[in-house]
Amino acid sequence: MARLPRLEWPGQMHYVILRGHGALTSPGVFTDAADRLVFLAALREAAAAEALRVHAYALLHDEAQLLVTPNAPGALGRLVQTVGRRYVSAYNRRHGRRGSLWAGRFHSAVIEGGALALATLRLVDGASTEPGASSAGHRIGAALETWLSDPPEVWALGNTPFEREAAYRTLLAQGVRPEEAVALRRAALGGWVLGSAAFVASAERITARPAAPRPRGRPRNST
Repeated sequence: MARLPRLEWPGQMHYVILRGHGALTSPGVFTDAADRLVFLAALREAAAAEALRVHAYALLHDEAQLLVTPNAPGALGRLVQTVGRRYVSAYNRRHGRRGSLWAGRFHSAVIEGGALALATLRLVDGASTEPGASSAGHRIGAALETWLSDPPEVWALGNTPFEREAAYRTLLAQGVRPEEAVALRRAALGGWVLGSAAFVASAERITARPAAPRPRGRPRNST
């Protein structure tokens, strides 16, 4: 079966997963704060060049997770390609190695705004408790990262920065429901859209490709 074209919907939020090569269980894709700073520098530059909004990041031992909104067709693919290439080059120089860090293509899901977008934001921010490994500090007042873009769902949490930080800190502590986290990751790894039936239908109409997996097996006989 032919691979579907990547689903990219400019103006909508995308949950992105860039997985490390399986052979990199040690030392990992991100070994320390220095590695993460290099990746984030490349991400900031590429996002500015593409006029792409970065809402959240998590730089884990074996993968990178991003929550972004591209504003032009192809911007997401170009961003990931640029960041991935620059980071691999710097990582290999620093650690004296060769070859790719990434396990093939990146994965992404289009996420509907509202409660689901806020859940995805918390999923990414809460993916690591290590300082600097995620963008959580930006939204709870621990670290200001002016290049990050807070989505409308964050602004709706309060009228002042203090109110928004307090509200988000509570939400982050509550975490994301396990079934919701599974659905989000499954959608990203499958390259699907996650949201209401109307949102999925709109995605299929606009992108001209399936936005959700089709039921398996033959269709039922209605007679």
